[in-house]
Amino acid sequence: MREALIASLCLLGLPLLLAGCSPFTLLNGADGDARRVAEGVPYGSLPAQRLDVYAPPGAAGAPVVVFFYGGSWRNGSRGDYAFVGAALAGRGIVTMVADYRRYPEAVYPAFVADSAQAVAWALAHAGDYGGDPRRVFVAGHSAGAYNAAMVALDARWLRACGRDPSELAGWVGMAGPYEFLPLTSRALQQVFPYPDTPADTQPLAHVSADAPPTLLLAGRADTTVDPRRNTDGLAAALGRAGVPVRLIDYPRLGHGMLVGALARPLRWRAPVLDDLAAHVQAAPAPSGEAAGGAVLPCSDTGFPQ
Repeated sequence: MREALIASLCLLGLPLLLAGCSPFTLLNGADGDARRVAEGVPYGSLPAQRLDVYAPPGAAGAPVVVFFYGGSWRNGSRGDYAFVGAALAGRGIVTMVADYRRYPEAVYPAFVADSAQAVAWALAHAGDYGGDPRRVFVAGHSAGAYNAAMVALDARWLRACGRDPSELAGWVGMAGPYEFLPLTSRALQQVFPYPDTPADTQPLAHVSADAPPTLLLAGRADTTVDPRRNTDGLAAALGRAGVPVRLIDYPRLGHGMLVGALARPLRWRAPVLDDLAAHVQAAPAPSGEAAGGAVLPCSDTGFPQ
């Protein structure tokens, strides 16, 4: 219980008189028999284009989740989110936790292009780790949910890598910013084009009937990304377009705790892991044959051709 309390306080950003207090140190523990089976696998040629793979023992034909972490497109690393990979792998899901280029090394749309390339790589290599290439999902939290949404909803990015969102079994957004114009935050102005920010930088602008099935998760106590404007707004738009969409609310969860609740010490806070894993496991594969072939090189500048 002490471990859970410390992790909760760290995620809430409360100061503690503890040397090296880090939520990631506490959350990244063992999770049953799930394990990291590959570390630092390159999905592209750039240093930031690496991912770690987590899998249950003897995985064969398992669903696959490609996960992107948040951090305002500035912070984070795949190692910090080992708890996400272990949690999902512990539920029978092959999970790939991917890095991507961030500010100040890169600005929009480099991180979207990286995310698309990671997903394209997963579609091509899911079977190498016991995954089913016809049951690949893209998921993310916060800024990572934005990346996931753009890959799933704006077909240009995957098509630039020789793939298409129709190959995805679905996508999952956790506390994502899906509509945030005009840019009033100085931090966002540095990351996205400003002052003439194109409307097509917003996931909401790409909603269509062709979008993959969607699961949206939101903490109603989130004061970082407004769930009403973002999650509710996107869910409503997808529903109007006829896309299968499910929205799950957690009344007492804030922004960080929504992803933190995937970790073993914090699962008592809300059934986020149960809901996410059940959705992925139950979702059918898209119709048609899985596309084979290698991943086409994506533009390092980030703009699809």
